[in-house]
Amino acid sequence: MVGGATGHSGRVTDDVVRSPSGVLVPASIDPFHRVLHHVAPSGLVGGTAQTSGMRRREAISGATVGARNLWMGQTHVPGSTNSGNHHHGASETAIYVVSGTPRFVFLDVEGDEPVERVVQTAPGDYVFVPPWVPHREENPDPDVEAVVVIARTTQEAVVVNLAGLDWAEVVVPG
Repeated sequence: MVGGATGHSGRVTDDVVRSPSGVLVPASIDPFHRVLHHVAPSGLVGGTAQTSGMRRREAISGATVGARNLWMGQTHVPGSTNSGNHHHGASETAIYVVSGTPRFVFLDVEGDEPVERVVQTAPGDYVFVPPWVPHREENPDPDVEAVVVIARTTQEAVVVNLAGLDWAEVVVPG
């Protein structure tokens, strides 16, 4: 009931109270959910799960801001470098290309025979990586570092490094 009469406690409903200045605020949400968290580039954390050939930097996570369902950060791949093969477990991964022309390589298993596929990207492109899909990043440009922003549906940087792109090492819980 917004705008209705309140008792001495300032309670408008069981979920909302009126502050001393008259603003409606949640009655019982912990303080974490009442403030925004700002992470500047200098605040990115390098001590997160890593894969050879690339460098991940963590921005938003359980460890950095107390996120409960999200991980977000950056990946940097130097010129003329390929990352190791890996997957991100049960996490869905969204990628936004900031700079460079990274390639994302995966094994397409939907046909009669598995075929290695390459997704070529440019700045401004988005890529979706489904859970458990083995893949690698490649940066064919010798002069420009590839930088992407990554968001995952877990609050931890789930990374499982693999020897190859096939599913021989992938263990999907039943």
